[in-house]
Amino acid sequence: MGLTTEKLHDDLNALAAREPYLASALKRVGYPDARIREPGFATMLRTIIGQQVSVASAESVWNKLEAELGTDFVPSALLERDFDTLRACGLSRQKQGYARSLCELAHSGELDFGTLPADDEKAIALLTRIKGIGRWSAEIYLLFAEGRPDIWPAGDLAVQEGVKRLLNLEERPGENVTRRLAEPWSPQRGSMAIFTWHFYANPAL
Repeated sequence: MGLTTEKLHDDLNALAAREPYLASALKRVGYPDARIREPGFATMLRTIIGQQVSVASAESVWNKLEAELGTDFVPSALLERDFDTLRACGLSRQKQGYARSLCELAHSGELDFGTLPADDEKAIALLTRIKGIGRWSAEIYLLFAEGRPDIWPAGDLAVQEGVKRLLNLEERPGENVTRRLAEPWSPQRGSMAIFTWHFYANPAL
């Protein structure tokens, strides 16, 4: 189901009831939109494809892959293609390595996106077995594809900057401080993460 608009509103209203700075910020910039992605290996593959390229470039690569492998392709379809075929779709050598790592884990059953551990840290540990997937990418997947309510991507620079502005800090906090500052927002840190992105990106601020 994910973090729906209704869930976001409920979580943020609950937090704003005890955090005056959040109540003030909500009045200034409003509520963020829901950001829900389809769970499964395809969303993680899209994450890999989108690393360090524009949205348009990532979409172009994805369209070429679908043309080659078929819509709703399975992991084995990518594994069956050779280097040159995938290169023609726009995948660099490095991203082919990452994509094959993902598809090998999914095809073998070592990584089942339908039965990821309920414990967030265990799920992150499993997802980061994929080459090219670090903690941030794993957290983003769990937040948007699974809608896990307490995911807090403290290493995200926009989240850090959003926290700085929200709490009126003198400097942007680092990852460890950002994680510590968010402890009072648990178990609704996922909604707060989405709000910090919204607050950071608001042009009126």
